[in-house]
Amino acid sequence: MLKKISILLILVFIWGFSSKDNTYKKTFYDNGQIKSEGWVRYNIKSGYWKFYHNNGKIASQGHYDYNKKEKYWYFYNTNRVRTQEGHFTKDQKVNWWLFYDKQGRVNHKCQLNKGVKNGYCLKYSDNELTSAEKYSNGKKIKEWTSFNDFKKENSVSDLK
Repeated sequence: MLKKISILLILVFIWGFSSKDNTYKKTFYDNGQIKSEGWVRYNIKSGYWKFYHNNGKIASQGHYDYNKKEKYWYFYNTNRVRTQEGHFTKDQKVNWWLFYDKQGRVNHKCQLNKGVKNGYCLKYSDNELTSAEKYSNGKKIKEWTSFNDFKKENSVSDLK
């Protein structure tokens, strides 16, 4: 009997933590347009979220874990053209990030660590690679003005 009661208490405890205060929350601008929407658990953002400009178009979207941006995020201007995208870990930009021009084309992509350039940064014009730079903790240490120059000193596998 004691074993059954213990199991029942454990199940009630688990159920209480798994369902309690897990709600989908929406906020709105004064003009009535949606401002944000996503999952909140115990008043903490968790799971997938979307944020909007005051014109109702999406501004950003991605995942939260304990109120911190995590995983892959997308950011848009007020016309819904993508401006940047990349990975977050504990609210910090990490790994490769892509940055877009006003037409929505990649104009550069950089490796980041805690929001600082750390690794390669590749620049594009009209979808063509125009130059490459290498950074260490935010300081530029090398620049190449063509992809051929880059390949002479580096392996393309370094760009993964």
